[in-house]
Amino acid sequence: MAILNFFRDILREPAFLMGLMAMVGLIALKSPSHKILTGTLGPILGYIMLSAGADVISSNLTPLSQMIEFGFNIRGVVPNNEAVTSVAQTILGVETMTILILGLIFNVIIARFTRYKYIFLTGHHSFFMACLLSAVLGAIGFEGWTLILIGGFFLGAWSSISPAIGQKYTLLATDGDEVAMGHFGSIGYYISAAIGSLVGKNSKSTEDIKVPEQWSFLRNTTISTALTMVVFYLVAAIAAGPEFVSTLSADTSPYIYAIMSGLRFAVGVAIVYAGVRMILADLIPAFQGIATKIIPNAVPAVDCAVFFPYAPTAVILGFISSFVGGLIGMFVLGFAGSILIIPGLVPHFFCGATAGVYGNATGGRKGAIIGAFVNGLGLAFIPALLLPVLGDLGFGDTTFGDLDFGVIGILLGKAGEWLGNIGIYIIIVVLLVVLILPSILRPSSIALNNVEMEE
Repeated sequence: MAILNFFRDILREPAFLMGLMAMVGLIALKSPSHKILTGTLGPILGYIMLSAGADVISSNLTPLSQMIEFGFNIRGVVPNNEAVTSVAQTILGVETMTILILGLIFNVIIARFTRYKYIFLTGHHSFFMACLLSAVLGAIGFEGWTLILIGGFFLGAWSSISPAIGQKYTLLATDGDEVAMGHFGSIGYYISAAIGSLVGKNSKSTEDIKVPEQWSFLRNTTISTALTMVVFYLVAAIAAGPEFVSTLSADTSPYIYAIMSGLRFAVGVAIVYAGVRMILADLIPAFQGIATKIIPNAVPAVDCAVFFPYAPTAVILGFISSFVGGLIGMFVLGFAGSILIIPGLVPHFFCGATAGVYGNATGGRKGAIIGAFVNGLGLAFIPALLLPVLGDLGFGDTTFGDLDFGVIGILLGKAGEWLGNIGIYIIIVVLLVVLILPSILRPSSIALNNVEMEE
């Protein structure tokens, strides 16, 4: 068990996963030992930096959520991946970690022998998905090794398929850089990009917004983020009132606390950007070793925050638009008599920002705003539909936030409810066909939908 825990902890740490992949690639390229050392440490340190920035962002979003809930008298469920997985771990810990390990193995096997050559490197999201799969499959009636094998296959299959679905959009968003989306909010990002292509004809990129000279300082992403978030925090603090805010700010003036929280948020974003640059500088060159020697033409699928530096203005527009969509979705749910899904600022920031980047890639400003807005609606309605599935398992006070978790949880839960175990086996057969068919219909050594490479 101790050895299993050791491997589980490695596999759920994206920093180690990226470092290991980089090391394997550099060894395959027969790089000198000092380059293997620095090339391995670079992605590890870069991801730790990214995580540190994300922690700063998340820790400063929590009090903002509390001020909004209190100030505007909103009560309901806040989707939170970490909360629901912590509950699931107490019930299904062994199943979850075994599914996690098997999922990575299946992902590598699929990448080696099919055209889905995407290696999913966002370990904490793999862990969240393993939790969801163990919970939903267990509720349907699977147990033991049957549950673990099916869960591991689902995890490995979706880790391979989801980056491929929107790779043509990812290439647009990254100006052709050889990375893929490795984040289980991907359905929302691809929908945003598709919407951008429909509504954004002739719409200029968010990054081409012309700013008068006296406002040119807003082109500095850190400063514009700081100013935007300080306004958010001050409005929330005024709505909540100084008495409530003082419970969060200790001895600090409530309004100074709000200003400092907005500024810390901007610093967190800056740290994320610096970590991303460090990851890409070492990971992509090292990955050539895996792509040429071990899994030909493999493509790394990385965390959503890696895509922020490609369109920093779209990040802010996407976050705001997604949050507005979440608010409207919450009011619609309340009007319909459903449980309120309170917009969680963490998923709306990370997923909304990424939806903005993808919407901008295909439809400029209109794509970023409308695509991220639709993503925000999805972050309200999909968790609400997933909640009954998880509620039956004793997780009624929380739910997963990102769209892939909701869609897959609802699909498996409803298939099990309507058809029992047979419904799950039917989905497995469909997944096998999806994985094998491209190699038969259009044989190629290039990763599926990696269009620039195919050309």
